[in-house]
Amino acid sequence: MARPSASLMRSVREMGAKAPHLPDLLALSDEARAPGPLATLESLPAGSGYIFRHYALAREERIKLAKEAGRAARRRGIFFLVAGDLGLATHLRADGMHLPEWQVKRGYAAKALERFALVTGAAHSAEALVRAARAGLDAALLSPVFPTQSHPGAKTLGLLRFAALAEEAALPVYAMGGMNDKTVRRLCQTKAAGIGGIGFTAS
Repeated sequence: MARPSASLMRSVREMGAKAPHLPDLLALSDEARAPGPLATLESLPAGSGYIFRHYALAREERIKLAKEAGRAARRRGIFFLVAGDLGLATHLRADGMHLPEWQVKRGYAAKALERFALVTGAAHSAEALVRAARAGLDAALLSPVFPTQSHPGAKTLGLLRFAALAEEAALPVYAMGGMNDKTVRRLCQTKAAGIGGIGFTAS
């Protein structure tokens, strides 16, 4: 992943002031559409967050890669979150967990919140944001806000709908989907607490 531009990071820092206790940028791992975790972590500024997913890997391979990523994150001062696997997150002493939307819906948040100081969840609708807030999550990643390379042609929320949902939400909301210099600048006028993504481009 290319290092986020200075322009993008200025906008992200402005957003982050709305929720100073949270990382203002969250990068998500992706086997198909992103470089390996170590390369991605090298590109992130200190204070960012990294969500390790890599769901498709065999168990032992996933554990090995997650350990390497966790060590690299700590060296660089990056919050390390494990997605969807309480056992792995606990084993690695991760900084937190990220829950897919279906796990929030099925009540997985309680155990994660018992063990970790930072627990986020995925959301794709107003209903999902309500569930995330009721579950006590620290933040939700709402997507897709803008068109993305990973899901071409998918229906997006758009700026106005995202702004309304973030305003109404009872927890901090990250914008995810189509994050680049231009779209992130537009998000500064909303209540977005930061951005999330697999990659962050200049345009």
